[in-house]
Amino acid sequence: MDERAYWIAFNRVPGIGPARLTALLEMCGDIAAAWKAPIQALQAAGLDRRSIENLLTARQQLDPGAELDKVIRRGYGVVCWNDGDYPVNLSRVPQPPPVLFVRGQLEEKDELAVAVVGTRQVSSYGREVARELGTGLARHGVTVVSGLALGVDAVAHEAAVEAGGRTIAVLGSSVDQIYPARNRKLALKVIEQGALVSEYPLGTKPEASNFPPRNRIISGLSLAVIVVEAGKRSGALITASFAAEQARDVFAVPGSILSRGSDGCNRLIQDGAFPVTSVEDLLEQLQLGNTVAHREARVTVPASPEEEIVLQHISTEPQHMNEIVRAAPLATSEVCSLLAMMELKGLVRQVGLMQYVRAR
Repeated sequence: MDERAYWIAFNRVPGIGPARLTALLEMCGDIAAAWKAPIQALQAAGLDRRSIENLLTARQQLDPGAELDKVIRRGYGVVCWNDGDYPVNLSRVPQPPPVLFVRGQLEEKDELAVAVVGTRQVSSYGREVARELGTGLARHGVTVVSGLALGVDAVAHEAAVEAGGRTIAVLGSSVDQIYPARNRKLALKVIEQGALVSEYPLGTKPEASNFPPRNRIISGLSLAVIVVEAGKRSGALITASFAAEQARDVFAVPGSILSRGSDGCNRLIQDGAFPVTSVEDLLEQLQLGNTVAHREARVTVPASPEEEIVLQHISTEPQHMNEIVRAAPLATSEVCSLLAMMELKGLVRQVGLMQYVRAR
């Protein structure tokens, strides 16, 4: 059976998130064995009684193959931890979501991505700034990530689409439950020029508890987060907080001290966020000013003999750096340096903690 079926099935088991699934994989070896593991193995992996009961119930009620067929029949994609197509940026955050459901297409170029987020009650000032940022980023080849919400999110997505760029919308519902309904037409445009992404199983409604985890994915997919306009309690500040935890740069658009809608942004700047006043400032700070040339260089620069040696020991299946070091007749420090350079050139991709695959 296609392994994705078991990943999807686990995604429906309450109480088994990234940490417990990691423990199961370490105990059982692979996702299929983890799904079929006996109670003794589940206990040895550290699962508590409730999680074990939930898994046993799910085994009785779910057909993993049928769950996968349901997704495929609807034309949706599934990306799992062990896939070479799993988003590089997201793979580098602690405990990323094991499964992503996708409508549209995730691409390698989405590694160069910036999140643009903010309030739903956007002012005319915030609207114009979001439009300018979304347009400028898209024109420089940077993927715009946001949450498809009304206000700043929608403006940023629309600007990227109109500029002919790529954009990714992360949902607080499943990909077949587009929310808010007013943005359904926009969602279809996003699918054409990017992707709708969600960690939630098909049929999941937009509930308040879903949005903080969704914000964590928005920041995780991105190199940086820009908060355009936000009040003191805006959900965009949650995204900024996650970005800081994930060692991502946080930018904020300064606003009037008389505007309550800018309270959050001004506070972020006081706390150390970079004030952003133009796309050029942002790109310079992120060293993305020549994105297109950078991509071309990654493709055209030939590998050295040493890089070719390392590349011979890397496949499309994730391999830990220690395995590569043991296989390649080179010093450990040299392999580490070569892998870092090869990743910049686009020859290899890091898909997990010190796990590498050959780039497609």
